[in-house]
Amino acid sequence: MSRPSPCATALLLLLPTLALAGKPSPAARRWWSHVEALASDELQGRDTGSEGHRRAAEYVATKLAETGVQPGAGAGFLQEVPLVTRRLVKERSRVTLVREGKEEPLVLDQDVVLSAHSSPAGPLEAGLVFVGHGLSIPEASHDDLAGMDLKGKVIVVLYGHPPGVPGNLAAHYGASSERSKAYARAGVAGVLVVVPPKLMEVPWERVVEGRSRPVMMLADPALREGADLSLVGSLHQDAMDKLLEGSGHTFQELVALSEAGKPLPRFALSASVRSEVALETSRLTSVNVVGRLPGSDAKLGAESVVLSAHLDHVGVGAPVDGDALYNGAMDNATGVAALLEVARHFQEKKVRPRRTVLFVAVTAEEKGLLGSRFFAERPPEGSGQMVADFNMDMFLPLTPLTHLVAFGQEESSLAGPLKASAARLGVKVMKDPRPEANSFVRSDQYSFIRQGVPALAFRFGYRKGSPQEKLHLDWRKQRYHAPSDDLSQPMDREAAVRFVRLLADLTRRVADAPQRPRWNKDSFFRRFERPEAPATAQPVP
Repeated sequence: MSRPSPCATALLLLLPTLALAGKPSPAARRWWSHVEALASDELQGRDTGSEGHRRAAEYVATKLAETGVQPGAGAGFLQEVPLVTRRLVKERSRVTLVREGKEEPLVLDQDVVLSAHSSPAGPLEAGLVFVGHGLSIPEASHDDLAGMDLKGKVIVVLYGHPPGVPGNLAAHYGASSERSKAYARAGVAGVLVVVPPKLMEVPWERVVEGRSRPVMMLADPALREGADLSLVGSLHQDAMDKLLEGSGHTFQELVALSEAGKPLPRFALSASVRSEVALETSRLTSVNVVGRLPGSDAKLGAESVVLSAHLDHVGVGAPVDGDALYNGAMDNATGVAALLEVARHFQEKKVRPRRTVLFVAVTAEEKGLLGSRFFAERPPEGSGQMVADFNMDMFLPLTPLTHLVAFGQEESSLAGPLKASAARLGVKVMKDPRPEANSFVRSDQYSFIRQGVPALAFRFGYRKGSPQEKLHLDWRKQRYHAPSDDLSQPMDREAAVRFVRLLADLTRRVADAPQRPRWNKDSFFRRFERPEAPATAQPVP
């Protein structure tokens, strides 16, 4: 028998401790039971507004009630979220390049993926302009849209951000809500985005699957954001050179400039675009699950610490290797299971934090953070003044918990209690190894941040070049938003329990602290801070 290579040996050591340690602990079995229930085939992928999602919400409400958590949405646990859904009708939609009077069709789902975010529906004929990264960042004196006539044009954008711009600025202004505001000011008619190879998180086939799904928006127009763009789409890398023909530039050249940290040129393309977008619109209602553990302090109980995790996934979609069911075990049954187990931990330890703790399983994260935005802007009566949010979205318990990434740790005073809780469990807090992914604004914590609430989001950490890094990157390529994110994949269940203990300790520290968390003075996100409302004494149950 040949001996395994050092790399193979290292990967074997990273197998989940459950497989190596034999019988799992009671806490691990309980955490896993929630994952099993929420990622079961019976719930059909928990798509927003579906029967499977409703059943998942009822499961979470039942489990919260079992731990002594009170209903947080009036008399019950379910907060209704009215939504509008919009579907692209591919049979009646098209995109064509026009150059010197000749048409060259772009093949849908091969060259370009059209998004149902396109609005209003109908025909469009417009010039094309390449605008670099398509970002307007006033604090960095950077504006890809300035000095160019973009009114009525379709802009072409290379995903990423310019060199020398701090990650928090790039993350904020790279969010779709901020991009759309800038595009509206410039009078842009549409946008086509191409992602460079090194930033491509998933294969093109999964981009097609994800972008081809119906999009949703909050039904209340007052809660909607963004400009109406007649054309919104994603370009395949190979199609980019079709657009660039005759411009004197190539896609490879533009990517090389971006990777070298050099400024990108901006220029009008020789081609224009003709498009037709057909849409179908309907309405539906989904739910957030809200539980409330009242604070034990008569004054501090008027403030609340939020534990959030999104309950929805993407439902049933295009088959991959014959499997069309997207169970969403890591994304995000694991996060909701962690939320439930913090509630159970408080019950078992008879913990009654001084501040109120809210347990919120939100809907429509996959549709654009809609459920968390609805909750953050329309919190149910009794939610109190929210002072911190800890969000669990795909924390990825692939390995033992030795290192933890906390997105946002550089931004607020939450770094102090975070490090204390991590040190108590022997966990090292590390910086984000992939800041270019803009993770701090890509999940539900951002809805709370924009209401002025300091927040953290979590991911198991790894060192660059380590076997752990390979496991995490391979997971994204193979399982993220794929049917293989199911119950058959390996997870370190004992590591997940360890994370739950850290989260419970952190929540208690923040909920019991005399002072509420604060944004750091130099934090970009401090601008969202709101005037402090006077605390109102609460009756202690």
